[in-house]
Amino acid sequence: MLLKRENPKKTEYLLHVPDGQQTDIRLDKYITSFVQNASRTKVQKAIKDGYVMVNGKNEKSSYIMQPGDVIEISLPNPPPPEAKPEKMDLDIVFEDEFLLIVNKEADTVVHPAYGNWEGTLVNGLLYYTNKNLSSMNEESLRPGIVHRLDKDTSGLLVVAKNDIVHKQLSKQFAKKDVDRTYWAIVWGRPPKEGTIRGNIGRSPQDRKIMTIRPKGEGKTAVTHFRVLEYFDYLALLEINLETGRTHQIRVHMQHEGYYIFGDKTYGGNSVRYGQNTGSRKSMFNNLFSSLPRQALHAKTLGFYHPGKENYMTFDSSLPADFNLVLETLKNKCKPELDS
Repeated sequence: MLLKRENPKKTEYLLHVPDGQQTDIRLDKYITSFVQNASRTKVQKAIKDGYVMVNGKNEKSSYIMQPGDVIEISLPNPPPPEAKPEKMDLDIVFEDEFLLIVNKEADTVVHPAYGNWEGTLVNGLLYYTNKNLSSMNEESLRPGIVHRLDKDTSGLLVVAKNDIVHKQLSKQFAKKDVDRTYWAIVWGRPPKEGTIRGNIGRSPQDRKIMTIRPKGEGKTAVTHFRVLEYFDYLALLEINLETGRTHQIRVHMQHEGYYIFGDKTYGGNSVRYGQNTGSRKSMFNNLFSSLPRQALHAKTLGFYHPGKENYMTFDSSLPADFNLVLETLKNKCKPELDS
């Protein structure tokens, strides 16, 4: 039995293997036999990318279907061939004829992609600059974008207006000549300073998230941090990246037990340490509601300006939701060094 439902962002399918039916067939072949115009290669990619669930879990393409299995498929619809300008409120920190610095708000996707092709930062930048952005990226959906931030991470991004500037900025990022400083609120009591090393790649269990991979797998990732302030069972960190992998800070902190406050994907949106009763429980529930995302902000950015050949640094204020959590912790969660 196959049910299909479509909306502007995705197409959903629901497949049910009848009770008592012995299929003796792989998951990818089973889906291909039911879904019209679906090649086996595309189905395998959808399974690998985490868009297919069997009985609520991710399975491999080689999984053998069983009677009663329920298959849920949710495929993002492809984006339009190019990003369209949209009028948006942008926080432009600096701008000249070569580049601009934007302070990205949380809950904003950087560029269009499957499932998100409207309301992204690129859409707003195209309108703001009258399409005066670099075209170095082969994908027409990423004009001007030199580096990215996660949707729910706020902070500073540099955007190139021409290909020469874009190329030179990209080289600085590749050579690690760019100074990027993040602030994060984390659970636990990390040492005053430290370095986390661990290759990062997609999780074999859930392709939508990243995880630490064994030696020889994933990509090298190095994160440096120092503590700015301790609270009872939390800390404010200043973080510098030596590499820039997807979800790097969030994955490295989770691996060390320093879950970023509010991070739903990597386990920071519950009370990880300390009592979870009474007024303390109520306080954190209120804070999670006030900051429904990870407490991670790209605070400073420094690089050599390709057009002016001088070093420039930029700093941004903490957004209101992040600052609310921070001030509450300062007032109500004093350090208990002997705890």
